Amino acid sequence: MKALVLSGGRGTRLRPITHTSAKQLIPIANKPILWYGLEAIAQAGIRDVGIIVGDTAADIRASVGDGSRFGIRATYIPQDAPLGLAHAVWTAREFLGREPFLMFLGDNLIKDSLKSLVDRFSREKPNALLLLAPVPNPSAFGVVELSGERIVRLIEKPADPPSNLALVGVYLFDSSIFDAITRLKPSGRGELEITEAIQLLLDDGKKMAHQKIERWWKDTGKKEDLLEANRFVLKEMEDDNIQGEVEQCEIRGPLAVGKGTRLIRCRITGPCVIGEHCVLEDSTIGPFTSISSNVRIVRSEINHSILLEDVRLTNLPRPLADSLLGRGVQITRDNSCEGSLRIMVGDQGEIQL
Repeated sequence: MKALVLSGGRGTRLRPITHTSAKQLIPIANKPILWYGLEAIAQAGIRDVGIIVGDTAADIRASVGDGSRFGIRATYIPQDAPLGLAHAVWTAREFLGREPFLMFLGDNLIKDSLKSLVDRFSREKPNALLLLAPVPNPSAFGVVELSGERIVRLIEKPADPPSNLALVGVYLFDSSIFDAITRLKPSGRGELEITEAIQLLLDDGKKMAHQKIERWWKDTGKKEDLLEANRFVLKEMEDDNIQGEVEQCEIRGPLAVGKGTRLIRCRITGPCVIGEHCVLEDSTIGPFTSISSNVRIVRSEINHSILLEDVRLTNLPRPLADSLLGRGVQITRDNSCEGSLRIMVGDQGEIQL
């Protein structure tokens, strides 16, 4: 079995962060989202992995390389434009051949092991096996309608959802999916929808199976989802892993600190993770915070946030919470302009004061 990982999306809902970086490489607990998926695929015993790439192909290649660090062989497959999930599958048809394959959306974070899915597919040999999860907002997803335990219908982003069971971005297919894709027409969104291709398999009487998420899953397309995924991952930290220097600090809860980092007179409540070569001084870091490398924080308070590389925070007048700060962001309180705000922010940025 092979795997196909989709990493070609533009991440418009996460701009301006994704103006300069692939959304699949935004760190969760200081590790790119995409890496979690590749590790899960390798743990399921799959070695040949095709990665669909688009405008951010160079970033994805630089991060994943040949795949050996994950125990896989990575093959990069360019997609000319993000024309739908089914279009991505069709683009990869030469790589996939006639073998069954696992399809995984590269911006998904799934705690369940993929091995049970792969083993079940190999054992029962359906034409398609779908991973499902109940969601509070099914109209934002592809939704499955069941009759008992049998799938009877799939609808992409329905205005009136027939159920709350969403497709979570993990699918297993045999080669019959290619025949279904050849019969698709672009949807109202101008895309070839994988839900419509699966519906054609249903209409053809193909064997369909599904499995529900047992633990948790996050589609990390929005800031709030990223922060929640970060909280889920950090919540599972149990032990400290402090490789930097800690001076006169008060620490409660699990904490990971990278090499070359200095914590000076800080109050830190875990779980949280701090990268390499950072300096945190006279600051308070609350739980569920991930701080990437080369960050400097002085006399500031942060909690439940994700900070990317090279962020600088100095003398913040109020706590920073529920925030996602991109690379190189600088926020400084300048006492020379009391009562005023001086701000520079990228395209489509969001500021809440």
